[in-house]
Amino acid sequence: MAKVENERKLSERIAWNIILPVVALLLIGVYAIYVAYANDESHLGSPTRAMFMQFAWVIVSCIVIGFIVQFDSEQLYKIAPYAYGVGIFLLIAVLIFYDRSAAAANGAKSWFKLGPLSFQPSEVMKPAYILMMARVINKHNDEIPHTIHNDWILLGKIFAWLVPIAILLKFQNDFGTMLVFIAITGGLILVSGITWKIILPFVIAGAVIGTTVILMVTTDWGQHFLSRWFASYQFARINSWLDPSGDTSSNAYQLWQSMKAIGSGQILGNGIGKISVYVPVRGSDMIFSVIGENFGFVGSVAVILIYLYLIIQMVRNAFATKNAFYSYISTGIIMMILFHVFENIGMSIDLLPLTGIPLPFISQGGSALIGNMIGIGFVLSMKYHNKDYMFSTAGDF
Repeated sequence: MAKVENERKLSERIAWNIILPVVALLLIGVYAIYVAYANDESHLGSPTRAMFMQFAWVIVSCIVIGFIVQFDSEQLYKIAPYAYGVGIFLLIAVLIFYDRSAAAANGAKSWFKLGPLSFQPSEVMKPAYILMMARVINKHNDEIPHTIHNDWILLGKIFAWLVPIAILLKFQNDFGTMLVFIAITGGLILVSGITWKIILPFVIAGAVIGTTVILMVTTDWGQHFLSRWFASYQFARINSWLDPSGDTSSNAYQLWQSMKAIGSGQILGNGIGKISVYVPVRGSDMIFSVIGENFGFVGSVAVILIYLYLIIQMVRNAFATKNAFYSYISTGIIMMILFHVFENIGMSIDLLPLTGIPLPFISQGGSALIGNMIGIGFVLSMKYHNKDYMFSTAGDF
């Protein structure tokens, strides 16, 4: 009887409301990668091999989750600086030992090449950065009361930890990943307790600067002025976003093909495994086009609803915990996943400019998958170590 009671208590510590949607997305990802490779005109590799490689990364990332979940909030708090330090070391190392062939192809010095495998350290830097920021904010709020002056100090601390990452990513020429760190930082600032008297001017300034940059890109003099900070291909991506039908044979080709593929699926899709439109880099950045073409509007909305359910459940878990440190971690993970989903799907349908940002749990790639699963491991740790968790009488679902 005691054994049954212990097992029941263990099962209650597992956040099934987080695990089930993640599993669903992982299965969708394995399927979509197989279909993308099976219909790839450039013959990048065997679809069976691509599917099993992704499945192998899923197994590895599940093992990583099992390891991460063993750490409670006190242990995560202690290891945060070490995780951040290792991440910074890897971001520096990749600038020296980056994959030369990948850099020649896409201009980014972001990847290690380990035999047949590639690894992008910035993906695992994301959860490490979230862990460190949660510690910085939690420590500041525990020790210093909120005043205008103290809130400026906290904001300075946050940016002090962000600046080294921004510099290293600039050297890597990886603007897309930098946008993810900005989104994470923005979410954490919103929940940090910093007054809106400080936040609002930054939001307004960001909106004005962003709009101004986009308008400048549409002019020759603007591109000339901005060329010291941005590459020519980034200008082309913004122009393609603003006018996707303007150059469908060159700069806008990938976006145009993605829109054609998604549109061809119409309401119910063309059917399982049926692909008629070629889309470059379909297994990773443009994976959503497979879902749109196979399952149409209904299937695409279903996938978006799975993400929405996952985000809602993570928000519920953040509110359920009595531990502020866990809440900050959860906020960072939510912003990371939410931005990835919004940007990836948005760029596939011309809602946002193209960036090399994968769709969480679905796009091909071990680095991104492990980074996202580490984040899920942090969230699962909240309920697993239930001394810091306020269980809802309404249950998980």
